[in-house]
Amino acid sequence: MSTPKENFLRLMRNDNPKWLGDPWDCYCQGPILGPIILDAITMTQGRPNPGEGMRRDRWGIMWDWPLGQPGAIPVAGKEYLVLQDIHEWREKLNFNNLPPEDKIPWGLVYQINPPFDRENKLLMVSAFMGMFEFAHLVLGFEQALVDFMLEQEEMYAMLEAYTDWKIKTIGMVIDNMQPDIIHSQDDWGDKHRMFLPPTVWREMIKPHYERYYGYIKSRGVLIQHHSDCVNDDVAEDMVELGIDMWQGVIPQNDIKGVIERTEGKLCIMGGFDMQLIDYPWSKEEDIRAYVRQVIDTYMPLGSFIPTVTNVIPINKHVENAIHDELNRYGAEYAAKHF
Repeated sequence: MSTPKENFLRLMRNDNPKWLGDPWDCYCQGPILGPIILDAITMTQGRPNPGEGMRRDRWGIMWDWPLGQPGAIPVAGKEYLVLQDIHEWREKLNFNNLPPEDKIPWGLVYQINPPFDRENKLLMVSAFMGMFEFAHLVLGFEQALVDFMLEQEEMYAMLEAYTDWKIKTIGMVIDNMQPDIIHSQDDWGDKHRMFLPPTVWREMIKPHYERYYGYIKSRGVLIQHHSDCVNDDVAEDMVELGIDMWQGVIPQNDIKGVIERTEGKLCIMGGFDMQLIDYPWSKEEDIRAYVRQVIDTYMPLGSFIPTVTNVIPINKHVENAIHDELNRYGAEYAAKHF
């Protein structure tokens, strides 16, 4: 009988899968973000805990985590910006912001998390704050968009330095944790379109990911790129970057077209529009019906795995209903079609 790890990999590769259920059950679980295991670098990034008040992280970005919010959020306001001008980045951004490697508390990871079942489950480790996100967090969203268009030389140089930092730190994560998958996060658009024209994205964002993801692939690690927005214009580029799984795919994308154009080389994980179902007043029967709709709509296309786009729903009863229906109806679907 196949292990959960083997089952997921067969499903991801569209390789005669025998199982369908909640895919996160195939991953090692942590206490904070479930299937996304935090590493020591992420744990010590400096963001506040819930209800703790505002705090700057290692880059100088100001964050707040009010009670009741699902996560820390950047604080808006010109007075909180790290950079008032893109030309300041060499003076104000510290790319030597880590302690010596032997002082990074990797043991903290294993104190917080239960033992990982590496034989039967996949270990996926976080890599938050992608290239586009970093730019708008240090510059402010509007100014970053302007600079991507008008200050391309400086923006490119800043992201080149940040990519060097990302490669260094992800190398440390791989050395110390030996993950099966890196969960990399960068939202390139909203529910309607990409923030940058695809031509600009290819000039200003893609080259940095070519280096970063090229390094991860050279270490033999799978890449799960989280982006719960409309990115289907660059789906073929995502294949070129070596992305194994585009996780968080919302149905505002042309999911069918992406699967056809990429010839199944890019596994699509998602299919849910959580703004339709993730509320305190959402009814269980409606949630379950929506799960069945997602499976019936997209599973016949192949190279698709139904998952919650934001990984963990905001409301617990929604999470429970989706998890149970993915396993219950997923088993029925697998018995009929696999």
